[in-house]
Amino acid sequence: MSKPFVTSSRRDFLSLAMAGVSAYAGIHLASHDDAIAQSAGRKTDKVRLTWGYHGLTLIAKERGEFEKALAQHDIKVEWLGPFPNHAPTLQAVTGDSADFGFGGSTTPALAAIIAGSPLVFTQFVLYEPRTTAIIAKDDSGINKVEDLVGKSVAVNRSGLGEFLLIAALEKHKVDRSKVKFVYLNPPDAAPALASGKVDAWSMWSPGVDIARLDYKAHDVFLEGRDLPFQIDFSSYVTSRKFAKDNPAIVRALNAAYEKEAQWVNKNTTDAEHLIQKVAKYDDRIRDQFIERKRNYTLIPVSDKKFVGELQTAANWLTERKVLPESVTVSDHLASL
Repeated sequence: MSKPFVTSSRRDFLSLAMAGVSAYAGIHLASHDDAIAQSAGRKTDKVRLTWGYHGLTLIAKERGEFEKALAQHDIKVEWLGPFPNHAPTLQAVTGDSADFGFGGSTTPALAAIIAGSPLVFTQFVLYEPRTTAIIAKDDSGINKVEDLVGKSVAVNRSGLGEFLLIAALEKHKVDRSKVKFVYLNPPDAAPALASGKVDAWSMWSPGVDIARLDYKAHDVFLEGRDLPFQIDFSSYVTSRKFAKDNPAIVRALNAAYEKEAQWVNKNTTDAEHLIQKVAKYDDRIRDQFIERKRNYTLIPVSDKKFVGELQTAANWLTERKVLPESVTVSDHLASL
């Protein structure tokens, strides 16, 4: 039975030996390549970004300079969307069908983290003016926060809408139990307000602006005017694994968004025209945004002062059960 092995030719033996050496070399080279990739701070040449009908990400997508900036680092951008709000983008990142959220609210991001999603913050965004509002139709009889007693208000769960309603009720000393919270995402909340299925809606721009115009509605409570503090911020998130494997891509992405913010702040009119082109809302809404001169300030995750402020915000939200339990923000920051 062993004869074939004993009588193998020297050529066969050398072939087997060389095959083994080649296999070993292949393993060694692959390991070496992995080491080089890790030292360069990336394991991919593509980043999948979510987008929606608002904000800095939409402007970055439409203007084109963002992709050029990343191309200089040999990074290809794939845009996924549109998404109606932040929560679905968080689900996409958690499910590995996308790499980054689109720069949405910190509150649903914290809620997703508490629920077990392996997300980390990569950058924060402050935008001014703050225009999230609780609105009601002109014929609703709701003109002040106290008028919401016995009424229903559409909000997005653990998001900016819910937070603002709670803050408004607290400021005006209205017991939360006397107002009905109706948890709806924006695509469902808008027709609910229009048809009278809910009495009011807590929403951000541009949805709140469109609703005012289309449904003849007015502000009951406006964040920037009526709330003297800020609890909810905007943020970019990715998976902990992506941030660990690709810190160079995260840094390049952060820098590209920073450049985009600088352009927007200097070219607010052009930026609003770009957004309107895709979102297709009325010229009157676009002109309102131009008049407001919306601007963006980007904040790195290394800013300890800001992280402390976000922790205070998270504690506030936890105490009021917008977030189901406490969370330590500093445990969920990308290491860059």
